[in-house]
Amino acid sequence: MATCGEVLVKLLERYGVDQVFGIPGVHTVELYRGLARSPIEHVTPRHEQGAGFMADGYARTSGKPGVCFIITGPGMTNITTAMGQAYADSIPMLVISSVQSSTQLGGGRGKLHELPNQGALVAGVAAFSHTLMSADDLPSVLARAFAVFEGARPRPVHIEIPLDVLVQPADHLLSSEPVHIARAGAAPEAVSQMAALLAEASRPLILAGGGAIDAAAALTRLAEHLQAPVALTINAKGMLPGKHPLLIGSTQTLDTTRALIEEADVVLAIGTELAETDYDVTFAGGFKIPGTLLRVDIDPDQTVRNYPPKVALVADAQVAAQALFDAVVALPLIERVADWGPARAAALREVNEASWDTAMRGQTLFLDTLLEELPNAVLVGDSTQPVYTGNLTLNPDHPRRWFNASTGYGTLGYALPAAMGAWLGGSPWRDSRSPVVCLIGDGGLQFTLPELASAVEARIPVIVLLWNNQGYEEIKKYMVNRSIEPVGVDIHTPDFIGVAKALGCAAEAADGAEELRVALRAASERNGPTLIEIDQGVWMKGLKAC
Repeated sequence: MATCGEVLVKLLERYGVDQVFGIPGVHTVELYRGLARSPIEHVTPRHEQGAGFMADGYARTSGKPGVCFIITGPGMTNITTAMGQAYADSIPMLVISSVQSSTQLGGGRGKLHELPNQGALVAGVAAFSHTLMSADDLPSVLARAFAVFEGARPRPVHIEIPLDVLVQPADHLLSSEPVHIARAGAAPEAVSQMAALLAEASRPLILAGGGAIDAAAALTRLAEHLQAPVALTINAKGMLPGKHPLLIGSTQTLDTTRALIEEADVVLAIGTELAETDYDVTFAGGFKIPGTLLRVDIDPDQTVRNYPPKVALVADAQVAAQALFDAVVALPLIERVADWGPARAAALREVNEASWDTAMRGQTLFLDTLLEELPNAVLVGDSTQPVYTGNLTLNPDHPRRWFNASTGYGTLGYALPAAMGAWLGGSPWRDSRSPVVCLIGDGGLQFTLPELASAVEARIPVIVLLWNNQGYEEIKKYMVNRSIEPVGVDIHTPDFIGVAKALGCAAEAADGAEELRVALRAASERNGPTLIEIDQGVWMKGLKAC
């Protein structure tokens, strides 16, 4: 007899799941009965939040949903922060949890791990939460989950299985086949309207977000045909190669870039929320799109949020970008403004780069040194100063190479477990041995520091670059700028190298660029994790000496 828990694992295999993150507990052991004989790999984090962040990083590099097995009660409260980050960034994540027996749900009887309503707890950070009341419903609820991942705006899905349902006989479900769906196509009438407006634009411009990441090739062709400058959100970095003449980077918060966007007579926004964390990271307000706005998104609701468009198209970004290119190519283009396109993009980049202050130049040197030594690295960032700088200055050549938690939900501690998941997920354009680098500050690392032990155990060769400024410096500056006496930001800084070594991780300090290069070379040859600590004060002092 195969139980519901065992059949669940079999069905996950058929949906292409090859990795699960979770911490076994008395309420989830029935899930592991099937996992022991499965080709699905399992990684045990040191906290359920780490499981969620690992699943997030895995999904971002693999393009497949990250899957977690989570215990009832505290496991679910622990993972909700990670689900919130994934929800904000439209990342596919399948959270499968246990819950009290079906006859005891909401009973308030003081059962182990009991919550009044787990589904209600996660409702705000999931596309949906479903309680499986019968094993017979398992194939249909999995089909619903993967329909969200494949055909809608991808976001976390939570499926909870009561303890008595987990052990129900389910042999008859072993014949169930996965259901796959195609994303929405591009409505011809809307495509024609958009194409005509783009062809008639003298100053067209494109704003692309992470929802368009798979449309990179078609969108690049469209931009080149229109000679339209392109601004990318943080999650869309790499859609155009870093030195592409039409790329204006991820600088939508800067006045110079905003002025260019305001000059555009037609703006195509595709796969982007046009939201604060990409278009107004300083919270100053004032971002405007006075030109004709065209919006493409897989989510109908999103096409009218923040900035209402003249024409909206609900469609898969890749399909829409190709359809728009085909339609625009068939139309005559009016003459473009003489200094638009590459000329204006180049002038903008030059002005922006000239404005970087000493701190940004020092952090850019740090990032440049890293990429010169490890040019194929995937960089997974936390909310920390070099990441804020990289969001503005760094333009990788491929998508899925730069992502971080400073956008969207903006949690701390994300980067270490997410980098572990990213390495396990791989990416279509890189081989499995290309390095994954975690960029994190001393404050953020203390949120998830024990996950170094998980990396040691799983032999994940993530490289942790720790930018140490002995506290929450960015928040301290924020307080000072508002005439608030700093409180709670000068925190104790542990001996990170000593702690890392105690957890079984290689660790050392790097005071300058050459020492960093040597440390990175050594780290890239190890079969386990490495922590490299950079003291901000020492690094910047060395920069000034040069």
